[in-house]
Amino acid sequence: MNRSLIFDSPFLLGFEHTRSLIERAAKAAAESYPPYNVEDRGDGALRITLAVAGFSPDQLRVTVEDRQLVIAGRRDAGGAGRSEDAFLHRGIAARGFVRSFVLADGMVVEAATLEHGLLHIDLARPEPEKQVLSIPIRTVG
Repeated sequence: MNRSLIFDSPFLLGFEHTRSLIERAAKAAAESYPPYNVEDRGDGALRITLAVAGFSPDQLRVTVEDRQLVIAGRRDAGGAGRSEDAFLHRGIAARGFVRSFVLADGMVVEAATLEHGLLHIDLARPEPEKQVLSIPIRTVG
């Protein structure tokens, strides 16, 4: 059974955005490079850590658009002037990547830090401000 069939029900109207989020999450889960960890830091805070050995800060880009966190790495052509023939064994990936995560409502990116080949992205879910709306009561007639 196709997962998206549930959203084709005539009883679920207006859930197109939810369907889109699920499809984006499924696509992101299929990606395998670079490897990453997701750590619960308590109080709604999370840390995503990606293994990006060999990437410099100017080769990495972290963006958030429409509740989707996108981390992209771009390698320079030739890898610092080395040709492919110079390697006897190449076990360290030398390719660029795009890794994405769908963020829940209210999640914000607080910081991105590159440390010892690991890119740490800190996320938080700040408590929303409590709002009390006073609704005026109208009289009719």
